[in-house]
Amino acid sequence: MARKKKHHNAHHEEHADETWLIPYSDLLTLLLALFIVLFASSNVDQKKFQQIASAFSMVFANSASIFESPKTNPSYQEMSTVPPKKEDAQAFSIAGMEEHKANSFLAETAQLMEVKQRIDAYIQANKLGGDLSTALTQDGLLVRINDSALFDSGSAAMLPQSERFAKEIAKLLAVLNQRVVISGHTDNVPINTSEFPSNWELSAKRAINFMKYILASDIRLRPERFSAIGHGEYRPLAPNTTPEGRQKNRRVEILIQRNFRQ
Repeated sequence: MARKKKHHNAHHEEHADETWLIPYSDLLTLLLALFIVLFASSNVDQKKFQQIASAFSMVFANSASIFESPKTNPSYQEMSTVPPKKEDAQAFSIAGMEEHKANSFLAETAQLMEVKQRIDAYIQANKLGGDLSTALTQDGLLVRINDSALFDSGSAAMLPQSERFAKEIAKLLAVLNQRVVISGHTDNVPINTSEFPSNWELSAKRAINFMKYILASDIRLRPERFSAIGHGEYRPLAPNTTPEGRQKNRRVEILIQRNFRQ
């Protein structure tokens, strides 16, 4: 009789040692569900909703097996230590990267819009509508300047009156961190001088001189952010068949390139 009693107590103690695993696993399951909700509900979209649904399905599927006793669920220990699937981790990582990219794009767009508004206000206040214009594109913020506001015909030397807006543009560029591309454009009227054998040389020299002028206008500007290029007559805005069209084509453009794109 004493041996039977001792065997009964040992079996009871063994069973009591295993019961603590069930509430402990339930607590981990609830904590996992809480962290998933906190992570994903900050900015819910269709992709996130699907990820939340998938995550909860996985969580509650595991939770159902947790409530089974160790006797009826021999793989209990294995299920409680299975790490998250690699595909699920990658899905959350990709979603986070896409959200960060989208938020960065919107923030940069707002920044460029503010710069555009300042330039537009300067243009209006100084009655420069015939010489300058701005446009916000997928590539960035474009500032377009008619060549007559910067150079004499057939020349790449900066005019003194161009200082009035070149310095203002330099101040705005100094507070940005985007790359800046300055491009020169001409009409299709041929040029053939010792300095400019073709419109390629003329457009390139104008872009370079204007870039140097801007860099010299504000010491905060970093030269490594800037580049200059000449397109000659090969990127016209209008047909070169009329004087008005040729005038539109003779220009210098400043492109503040986006760091983030959709």
